[in-house]
Amino acid sequence: MKYMLTGNYRAHVLMRVTLLSTLFLLSGFWLTNALLYFRNMDLRPVSVVQYYRGSEAEFSMPRTYGAMLEVTHMHLPMMAMVILLLTHLAIFLPWPLRLRLVLVLGTFGCALLGETASWLVRFAHPAFAWLKILSFLGLQAGLAVLLVGLAMHLLRTQARSTEDLLPIGGRTQR
Repeated sequence: MKYMLTGNYRAHVLMRVTLLSTLFLLSGFWLTNALLYFRNMDLRPVSVVQYYRGSEAEFSMPRTYGAMLEVTHMHLPMMAMVILLLTHLAIFLPWPLRLRLVLVLGTFGCALLGETASWLVRFAHPAFAWLKILSFLGLQAGLAVLLVGLAMHLLRTQARSTEDLLPIGGRTQR
């Protein structure tokens, strides 16, 4: 943590490689999140309603309470951890505080609204399909900004070759 705060991660190639590798894998998470969404729905409210409430025309059944509970049970901690990691790293970016605050609150908010909207579409009213679509787009946009911004910051940072050979913190052990 102190290495992020002080900027010492810039001087150590292994820390940058670790962070970039994490961002690479989380980019795969971002991609598969979109692919999973579009496997079942598209950006039209009718497709969201049909997915959650079923469709006689498509011979599809409504999502059951149990199935939705299982998905929500896995989504909440996974989204929390992914967004926590990305927003935590973004706290140290040299971006305006307001932008970082919007990214943190917006990304967490869209993730929570997306989960909530699924339940509302299924059990409250089909009009909440718009909330599901907008929260999905907001979540994907927030994650993309975080991933790209962090990657650009890490790639832009140049380490000095001699410091890359030293232990974390740039000091030799005696």
